[in-house]
Amino acid sequence: MHEMSIAESILGIVKEAVEREKGVRKVEAIDLRIGKLRAVVPDNLVFCFEVICRGTPFEGARLRIEEIPVRVKCGECGSEGEKEDPIFICSACGSPRLELVSGKELEIKSIDVAE
Repeated sequence: MHEMSIAESILGIVKEAVEREKGVRKVEAIDLRIGKLRAVVPDNLVFCFEVICRGTPFEGARLRIEEIPVRVKCGECGSEGEKEDPIFICSACGSPRLELVSGKELEIKSIDVAE
């Protein structure tokens, strides 16, 4: 389950960010953007994050996850769209020359704190 290592990394980044800010009493929520190609199960990530935060000042912080769809652009016809299936060919012309537009994101968008 790679969600545990992702949760640990998120917590480490949040800890560093909070340490730089003065007057932060509590982290209330963390907004994440996670692309579908990262193969992260949101419920598992939330569970892992809750587990590693128990007994720390970050206990009770919520993860809010925005799942980013896989979007591609065809290098042949220029068509752009979402891909649901793992077959990377253009829906419009059948070309395999697809450029990934989104779907690999894994980023902290914002951290909500109480001061």
